[in-house]
Amino acid sequence: MKILLDHCVPLPLRANLSMHTVETASFRGWEEKQNGDLLSAAEAAGFDCLITVDKKIRYQQNLSARKIAVVLLSKQRWRLIQPAMPLVVAALSRVRPNAFIEVQIPDLSSRSRGAV
Repeated sequence: MKILLDHCVPLPLRANLSMHTVETASFRGWEEKQNGDLLSAAEAAGFDCLITVDKKIRYQQNLSARKIAVVLLSKQRWRLIQPAMPLVVAALSRVRPNAFIEVQIPDLSSRSRGAV
C-alpha cells in the first residue's frame, strides 16, 4: 500500500511501516497544503491512504467520492504511538477506498493505572 504521512505525524512512524511504501508530505513539498488540497494531490500521486493526527479532517472532508482513505491517530506523540503500533497496523489492514478509520492511541498513564 502507498501511504502518505501528514506533516504533523511523527517521522519514526515511517520506519515502523516498512511493509508499505511510505512518504511524507514534507518530502513531497506538500507541508503547506490544506486538507482538501492535500487529499487531492495524494490521490493524483497514487496514494492509497493518508495518516494524520488532524482531528478536523473528519468534519472538513467528505471522503465518499475519494479513492484515498484516511487513518486518524488520536495522539501525536511518538512515545504514545510506538507501543500502539499493532493498532495502527491493524487499521491499515482495514483500509479501503474512501474509508475513514480512527485509531485510539491509549495514554501511557491509563495503561499504568491497570497495572498492579
